[in-house]
Amino acid sequence: QMQLVESGGGLVQPGGSLRLSCAVSGSFFSILGMAWYRQAPGKQRELVATITPGGSTYADFVKGRFTASRDNAKNTVYLQMNSLKPEDTAAYYCNAGYGTTGPFAYWGQGTQVTVSS
Repeated sequence: QMQLVESGGGLVQPGGSLRLSCAVSGSFFSILGMAWYRQAPGKQRELVATITPGGSTYADFVKGRFTASRDNAKNTVYLQMNSLKPEDTAAYYCNAGYGTTGPFAYWGQGTQVTVSS
């Protein structure tokens, strides 16, 4: 089974930045679909970003602030988060699989991001 191990979450002040990492097991270059989701307590899970061979797409609420990418040499996917807002506070989840449409089959354990002064 594919394993996704996330890191990089923490406490940051509004306007600050964090970079989340997701280390992926298996044949990384064979993974067709990758995405980042987030979920706050009592809220629905939200799609944050999707990474495809043609590039990345983003939810409206993070456009211009977040950048998703993948590093094939390191078998790692990233989410660079800039200009963080309190409403970005949530558990962030890496999602990946061998299919072409999401949500994909495998999930990370989640990493908590808290934006507060």
